[in-house]
Amino acid sequence: MKSTSHCNIHVAIIMDGNGRWATARGLPRIAGHRAGADAVSRTVEAARELGIGALTLYAFSSDNWKRPPAEVSGLMQLFRAYLEDEKPRCIQHGVRLEVIGRRDRLDPALGVTIDETEHATSRGRALHLRIAVDYSARDAILRAASRLDSRFDVTRERFARLLGQAPDVDLMIRTGGEQRLSDFLLWESAYAELVFTKCMWPEFAREDLESALLEFSRRDRRFGALPAPNGKIVIPADVI
Repeated sequence: MKSTSHCNIHVAIIMDGNGRWATARGLPRIAGHRAGADAVSRTVEAARELGIGALTLYAFSSDNWKRPPAEVSGLMQLFRAYLEDEKPRCIQHGVRLEVIGRRDRLDPALGVTIDETEHATSRGRALHLRIAVDYSARDAILRAASRLDSRFDVTRERFARLLGQAPDVDLMIRTGGEQRLSDFLLWESAYAELVFTKCMWPEFAREDLESALLEFSRRDRRFGALPAPNGKIVIPADVI
């Protein structure tokens, strides 16, 4: 049964561990990335069924261009195949797919596929799926800062709009056992709850997402304020 308890939640996932998962099994790294693509499909379906409002997946960072050309090429081919395969399913289930990050360094054919997928799924309202490709949070912040209009006061809200239309991240999950943000959604994750798991991304399943959401529900999110006896958030008078 679909849950509505997470309808306003923005979940972000650093999908780590594909290469190590493959190496541990004596497989080429690209096999791990193929298995990781299957995990993406499972997770998107689970997020939609669980009523999550927005899901942002870290697929390829700007620093990942440093990897061997053959691996980068394989990743880009997998990404294009994923978009082509998943577009009909996204349309069917009301998933709006958006790609964030730079596009000028991507193959033109991949850029066309991205544009077509975004346009075809733009009416989706069940889940806002964002996939970060050639993405750097620091670069995104610099680009947003360069577009500021000096005639207007700079506010957090105006700056956030320059970064995109997604809400702040509520829950950040990183698979693979590492415990760092790796230049991912730094502005949007200012008050995100962090969950790190040793589970490699190709093994990530609905149960792992549910476990992270359960942990999230147990967190006491005060955003710098103090809890009142009735459980409501109270901002001290000296900071108003």
